[in-house]
Amino acid sequence: MAQGSYRQFCPVAMAAELLCTRWTIVLLRELVAGSTRFNDLRRGVPRMSPALLSQRLKDLQAAGVVAKVTGQGGTVEYHLTEAGKELQPIIEAFGIWGQRRIKADVSLQHLDPQLLMWDMHRNLNTTPMPQRRSIVQFIYPDLPPAQRHFWLIVDPQEGVDLCSSDPGFDVDLYVTVDLRTMTAIWMGYETVRRALADQRMTLTGDDRLGTEMQTWLGLSPFAPYAVSASGAAA
Repeated sequence: MAQGSYRQFCPVAMAAELLCTRWTIVLLRELVAGSTRFNDLRRGVPRMSPALLSQRLKDLQAAGVVAKVTGQGGTVEYHLTEAGKELQPIIEAFGIWGQRRIKADVSLQHLDPQLLMWDMHRNLNTTPMPQRRSIVQFIYPDLPPAQRHFWLIVDPQEGVDLCSSDPGFDVDLYVTVDLRTMTAIWMGYETVRRALADQRMTLTGDDRLGTEMQTWLGLSPFAPYAVSASGAAA
């Protein structure tokens, strides 16, 4: 019997033994969101050690939730099995409940620029953007220099890429904003318009990209369920 077992035959208890170990639900969130490679999973759970990530993936493989797939050139990916895919509505329900029931001020105490930018790049809506390569640089003046700059590279053919070092392209739009405000916008607690009006955000460069930022930003999949700190719908 596994260490920390509830020692109950109840299916809830048995499922909890697998799914409620530290980081497992968050790792499953990343798998459900489409991350399949080890380094991409690390970017989605940046505070999880590589050793623990490896162990949790092994645990999920042993339980038949994840399959390890080796592709051409020895590339290793991790894919949800049919049993794993059945967890998607459960993961989504976790997120919806958290978005509705946990106050914005509590959520926004846990800021992480790398996770925010990773999520933003993954959910960005390219449809309203120009049909050419666009570079958007995010600048967080409140962060240390090493964490202050991120670049989103949006290419109609190649998709969206995220860089934490200068990719060497001309920048179309500079977004200067504090991390808390940008996280609140991403989570659906705030809007770009409000942040601009309050002078917590400045946009410099391509007027079209700036005007349509709220649209192409994409937002968190849980943003529609956002509740403000006052308890009202955002």
